[in-house]
Amino acid sequence: MTQDTRRPTVFMMDLWATVPYYTAYLSKALLKKRVNLTVGSISYYLDPGCFSNRGVKLDPGFMDVVGKFQLPRLPRRVLKLLESLLNLAALSMRFFISPPDIVHVQFLPMVTERLPLDLWFVRLCRRRGSKIVLTVHDLLPHNTGESHRQTFHDLYQMVDRIICHSESIRERLAIEFAVKEEKVAVIPHGPFFYDLPATAEQTLQSFELDPRKLLVLWQGILSPYKGIDLLLEAWQSVEASVEDARLLVVGTGPAELIEKIREQIRSLKLQRVQLHPRFISTEELVALYRAADIVVYPYRAITTSGALATGLALGKTIVASDLPVFRELLTERESAFFFDPQKPAELASALTQLLNDALLREQLAENVRKMNFGEQSWLSIADKTIECYRFVQPLQLWYKN
Repeated sequence: MTQDTRRPTVFMMDLWATVPYYTAYLSKALLKKRVNLTVGSISYYLDPGCFSNRGVKLDPGFMDVVGKFQLPRLPRRVLKLLESLLNLAALSMRFFISPPDIVHVQFLPMVTERLPLDLWFVRLCRRRGSKIVLTVHDLLPHNTGESHRQTFHDLYQMVDRIICHSESIRERLAIEFAVKEEKVAVIPHGPFFYDLPATAEQTLQSFELDPRKLLVLWQGILSPYKGIDLLLEAWQSVEASVEDARLLVVGTGPAELIEKIREQIRSLKLQRVQLHPRFISTEELVALYRAADIVVYPYRAITTSGALATGLALGKTIVASDLPVFRELLTERESAFFFDPQKPAELASALTQLLNDALLREQLAENVRKMNFGEQSWLSIADKTIECYRFVQPLQLWYKN
């Protein structure tokens, strides 16, 4: 085959499985579109079947062992780093000889470290002729202030194409990082877990839910920017006015933050809040979302949200901070209730109104279900991603008919 008629090669790069579900669902859709794709990742240690259950084969470079075992945090991180070094070395040798046409970067976990080996690897690929596409999941690392702004400015300038999930993020890339508008493609975030079957009731036994009480769910990785403190402050008012509602906060996070949350629950004397600071399986996650009457996203700031994608995919009643990213996906009082994240009273009012009005809850949920977030969403996302690949590497045979 000549250079302009062979099938281009794409290396999907998420070497530490930092955004495993996004990488898995996107890769599955691209493979269905016959893209010549290699997925450079390791097994996700909290869900080793994340990729294989979706028909995605991994090629981390040299080895994929650590993620397949449940290890204590410290030895897991040390072994994961050693495994990553071996994988990067193997990939560097391979791509020095035969680089892929495109490296699609999902996450660079080392980019803020003193030895940003994954960034150096991407630069090597670029020098060898690969075009670099970057998906922006976070404009800057959360809870780090401005300390890494220059690093990310340089990264955004280096790559050939950027994918983000909303117009508001494209605008911020232009204003804050001087990225040319034509360099950025806006492609929506796809849904998660719509493909999982309904789970048995015993899946939720450990949460001790009372079926007679309405359930408000917050789920995700615990972090200050996600506004759990605002939610708890608002919930104090909700408890005073709605008797049959319970708040469930579920997710892993730093020990010091978990203790702060517990202390706030105690100081506010909240009686109907359950905190489960642990990882939950995908089966538990889907069961919780299906059981929830309302899912809430009280974030102070956000670039994109996998948790919101799950709420959309599963057709839930949504209460969310009034942020540009959310407003591009949702419509006030049609598919969600918005509130000012600086005003917990507005959140309390939104929750109280919805908890007291079953018809309104069902109307919002039905409007979300009509948005039809599922398999077809990812196929559309794959088509738009292929257009990005064509933009930087305009070869002819992107996939077979």
